[in-house]
Amino acid sequence: MSQTNRVAVSVLHASIDVISWDGALSQLNTWATNHESRYVCICNVHSVVTASQDAEFGRVVREADMATPDGAPVAWMMRKLGHVGQQRINGPDLMWKYCELVSGLDSRLRGNDGVGDSRIHDDGGIFLYGSTKETLEILQAKLLAAFPKLKIAGAISPPFRKLTAEEDDAIVAQINASGAGTVWVSLGCPKQEMWMAAHRGRINAVMVGVGAAFDYHAGTIKRAPKGMQDNGLEWLYRLVSEPRRLWKRYLVTNTLFVMGAVKQLLGRKG
Repeated sequence: MSQTNRVAVSVLHASIDVISWDGALSQLNTWATNHESRYVCICNVHSVVTASQDAEFGRVVREADMATPDGAPVAWMMRKLGHVGQQRINGPDLMWKYCELVSGLDSRLRGNDGVGDSRIHDDGGIFLYGSTKETLEILQAKLLAAFPKLKIAGAISPPFRKLTAEEDDAIVAQINASGAGTVWVSLGCPKQEMWMAAHRGRINAVMVGVGAAFDYHAGTIKRAPKGMQDNGLEWLYRLVSEPRRLWKRYLVTNTLFVMGAVKQLLGRKG
């Protein structure tokens, strides 16, 4: 499943798209409007390192219809590899910006006269999949408060266990019947990526794995201050907030990423 004029770069063997915010949003909206069954991986340091260690997860990222550089170090690495303007395209902001776009409040892809750009289409609404029922209720209220014209086609909090085939079929049927053009998936890495890959061709919408975005936007988990986000320190904020759960993920994977990045950059110079 190809993307027109797609350009990608290998970061520690993970193929990441060279893409702008406008490009990502526009592509999502085009796919969603046509109800194309696609999936998007939002790749941070943890994802990139896992992709280099786990062959199956690496395949899932490699075969994604879009893979964006979530972590600031991933975007930095892409700039070092020659894509000097590459920005960090992270999950929580991508979700928020897309909701802003399709609810008619976004101005970047619209004319100065406020008339809707022909590139922006009604995608049938968004669908929320993941997290808890309580978080989903708060999230929907906050999204509608921010974007009154946003269409939320549905929301499902799946059980925290493996679904039966019947349960999975019922979820697929519910999502497809909703008419949603995008499904925002918050199951955590690597579960959400594996789920999306397994459902491409079955769900008639674009699936986007956004990690903790539901909790951030609902306010059940506090996100790092913008200054830390802009300076690539969001991981440190999360580590300090949840050290017992995240110490291995950040300290070990960050070290492996640095080692891999140095090896890749030195090999390129050689």
